[in-house]
Amino acid sequence: QVQLVESGGGLVQAGGSLRLSCAASGRTFSRYVMGWFRQAPGKEREFVAAITWRGDNTYYADSVKGRFTISRDNAKNTVYLQMNSLKPEDTAVYFCNALQSGTPLWSWGQGTQVTVSS
Repeated sequence: QVQLVESGGGLVQAGGSLRLSCAASGRTFSRYVMGWFRQAPGKEREFVAAITWRGDNTYYADSVKGRFTISRDNAKNTVYLQMNSLKPEDTAVYFCNALQSGTPLWSWGQGTQVTVSS
């Protein structure tokens, strides 16, 4: 049973930065594509970013391209999301998960709340 624990969220002013972390326990995730997702109030969960298992390829939603950076440390079973130039529309609960053919693979963690004030 894999457990995903997201952390690093908080309240930040527009233009600010946050770095999110997601630690996976119960299984090594080094061979999986890992992704970040977010869910704003009243909206569907949406894709934010993904990174291949070697970290040599990354993918981003158009809405975050150029502002967010995904990275990973396989030795620590942890994936990160550096978020810069934050906007109020980035406010959401952020989740991570492994991806297989673009589909989330594991049970979702509790997520971490990011709130960006204008």
